[in-house]
Amino acid sequence: MQSKKDERLEKILNKNKSSAKRTTIILEKEEREFIDNLIKEGKEPGIKPLISKMLDVYRSMMIYDWRFPGEYYCGISRIAFLNIELVNILIQNIPKEKWKEIGRKMGEATKVSMEATLGIQTSNPEKWQEVFKRLRIQGFGDFYLKDKYLLIKAPFISEPEIWEGFLEGLLNVKLDVKTLTPPLVFEVKQTQLS
Repeated sequence: MQSKKDERLEKILNKNKSSAKRTTIILEKEEREFIDNLIKEGKEPGIKPLISKMLDVYRSMMIYDWRFPGEYYCGISRIAFLNIELVNILIQNIPKEKWKEIGRKMGEATKVSMEATLGIQTSNPEKWQEVFKRLRIQGFGDFYLKDKYLLIKAPFISEPEIWEGFLEGLLNVKLDVKTLTPPLVFEVKQTQLS
């Protein structure tokens, strides 16, 4: 008799719980082999986390804005996949004393793009995590803020002078370079410059 009461109580309690909706995806043999290899090589922990990551990238990059392969717009800015060696050749042909100034102009352009397109006020330190996520998605590197230090792991440009100018223009701050090779570390000396 007691077990029937327990079963009935469990049924009533479970009625209000919403369960996850299941979806079946049928993959071609090559697609499944590719995913299995990613998992086997340790590049992905499993198929569900991989699909979750893909959906996060889709939402974050607004992939519905892709016009055709190789051309993607994020609001007013065209984003291009670019070979890093080409960027390095361009940088090496710019006089070193102009790197910070050029970085600042790049940061200011990125600031306008993020504010106009995404509504992110880049000079607001409370919004910096959103800014860093956008930069990571676009391949700039991994950005971390710890106390008064800003760290860039795996930056796509390895010149700290360019990053100093870029981040000062983007975040409206004054920085002090602490390391000359990646991972790059900057001390935030002053925020909200006028």
